[in-house]
Amino acid sequence: MSTHHTESIPAPQVVAALAIGTIAVLMVGIQPIVLGELVEAHQVSLEGVGIVAMAEIILLGLGVVLGDALLPVGQLRWITIAAALTAAGLDGLTLRATGDGAMTAVRAAAGLAEGVLVWGTTGVIVRTANPARVGGIFFVLQTLAQALVGLLLANAIIPRWGWQGAFTALGMLALSCCLLAFAQPSRLAALAPPAVSGFRWSVRTAQPLAVAFLQLATLGSFWAYLEPLGKVAGFDGRGAQTLIAAVLATQVVAGSVATFAVRRLPVVPTLAACSLALAAVTGTVYELPGGSTRDFALACLLFGFVWLFMLPFQIGLAFRADASGRLASLVPAAQLLGSAFGPLMASFIVKGENASAVPLLSAGFALAAGVLVVLGRVRYAAPAAGALP
Repeated sequence: MSTHHTESIPAPQVVAALAIGTIAVLMVGIQPIVLGELVEAHQVSLEGVGIVAMAEIILLGLGVVLGDALLPVGQLRWITIAAALTAAGLDGLTLRATGDGAMTAVRAAAGLAEGVLVWGTTGVIVRTANPARVGGIFFVLQTLAQALVGLLLANAIIPRWGWQGAFTALGMLALSCCLLAFAQPSRLAALAPPAVSGFRWSVRTAQPLAVAFLQLATLGSFWAYLEPLGKVAGFDGRGAQTLIAAVLATQVVAGSVATFAVRRLPVVPTLAACSLALAAVTGTVYELPGGSTRDFALACLLFGFVWLFMLPFQIGLAFRADASGRLASLVPAAQLLGSAFGPLMASFIVKGENASAVPLLSAGFALAAGVLVVLGRVRYAAPAAGALP
């Protein structure tokens, strides 16, 4: 008997929940734009900007974990409103923060509130009849929203109002979650307790989270240093930015394909193939001679496609280990923590402006993820009844 709890959640309520989660993770995608402006305005130092960025992402992931452990799903609407007001208030407080320490503290607190919003969205996703597909739609919406808001900030808001305008806009978007809270489900039924679902922490249940963590460490480490790597390959600053835009467009296509493929392709072989593809791409970039602009661009486009394509399958893998959905609700936290861990590890091997060793580190993360998937194949070969195929 299936232990995956599904609810008849109307489509408009699911859309509202996805919109809330999309707003909550906007900062993850637009950090390079906004934090770059803070450095230019001498609000934070160049050395401290990486700490500010990682603090917000890490606390965002922890917000998901703490929400899952401590917050009642029966009060989803009011928790969403409280988190949205807190996030908006902290965006406003950012306008008054100066210096690495103060900015890190404010943005870390904002990340915690944003994580609670993502927790609510994830709670809705795992209770739908097709969580992997809905999760795929969520990833596509994130990418589209981050690209659109990034364009708006770079071309309209920041040129006129500076970095203060950027955080004011983010605060207003956070406030809009208060209205969206009345369109999403007001409460959610509790997932099946461990006594019913049979869930318990073990190597088997931790494995999907470890795979998501390592795969996102692969992505985060390579993506964080894409521009300097692109310059080594022969791109100027404008060319590197154009390539980044092309990779984002490829991600949207990949995520759209994945929402249909996730119910048709086997989860374990697909994730293993994605890990090998990421290792091959980043390993190839490491071996490319300087000036290989075409090959570098093709590798980055493939990298972007695999990125969004594999994310819904990570949710599917979690459901194979725990059909109740409890484990799947923690996948976003593992993804966020991995995306912060990758750049952190990469920063230790970057020498000055030389980031040539980063692709090799990314390939190592990808191979480790692939090994974990393959080692877990026997365990996943006979999933609990009701788990996703």
